[in-house]
Amino acid sequence: MRRSTVRSLLIVLLVLAAAAGPTHAELSERWQKMNQPVEPFRILGNLYYVGANSVTSFLITTPDGHILIDGGFEETVPQIEANIAKLGFELEDVEILLNSHAHFDHAGGLARLKKASGARFMASEIEAPILERGGLGDDLLGDEAPFPKIEVDRMLKDGETIEHGGMRLTAHVTAGHTRGCTSWAFEVEDAGESHLAVSICSLSVLDGMKFGEDPTYPTIARDFGRSFETLEALPCEVFLASHAGFFRMKEKQEKLGEEGPNPFIDRKGYLKYIDRARERFKEAVAKEQAGGDGSGGSSRSS
Repeated sequence: MRRSTVRSLLIVLLVLAAAAGPTHAELSERWQKMNQPVEPFRILGNLYYVGANSVTSFLITTPDGHILIDGGFEETVPQIEANIAKLGFELEDVEILLNSHAHFDHAGGLARLKKASGARFMASEIEAPILERGGLGDDLLGDEAPFPKIEVDRMLKDGETIEHGGMRLTAHVTAGHTRGCTSWAFEVEDAGESHLAVSICSLSVLDGMKFGEDPTYPTIARDFGRSFETLEALPCEVFLASHAGFFRMKEKQEKLGEEGPNPFIDRKGYLKYIDRARERFKEAVAKEQAGGDGSGGSSRSS
């Protein structure tokens, strides 16, 4: 299938899944493969998985209220709430809500989660405007993939930190996939040891992205390069991301409880993901320079 055709299909599916009205649930069935329920589980320390099979959501618990990273699709919200309850916690105790990037499969559920929990929503100052517009004006998709608007209570600069309940999270703007794509870094204490966890926003090159003449946005090529360097420099041990497949979540979950180190402590896998993403980015740029029709080796995940 031609990349341009794939991109057109992606846009159509994004529109269908984000559309309002009585046909919403029926039309969004084409995205259900990314939104299948999974049992929640403890990753390590006070870090838990509460998302769906592909679109991720992470719960960080503290005595002073909890922190939730990403809201999945709008349809993922009941799963997230049920998963939090299964672990013995309550959505109403979530005090801080965070997001990786303003695509409807990660931001679609944020407004409902904020309303249900009363949490303060924090996002990078670059991504905040599009989140507050509900996805309208996306650099790649324009107005074709809306999601419920969400008010940003605190806008964060690159490298700014959030401190809550003994946790300290750093917002690293790792742009390219979106202009304000944000990766979250934080220390997790487990069995008397501290491990740096990093939830990577995304390094995927989407079909239709342009880097040379008429780029998707002016600094996109430079941003991708900077993001690879930023993430490589972080001494990450616990590899997380906005899609479960990026960090082989299912495989690692199945190994939890076995003898040996926690499978989610995976710096090798973290660096391998970055290297693979860099190569796909280079391929996409080379293909465009050669007169190709889009982003060679790109991902259709958003």
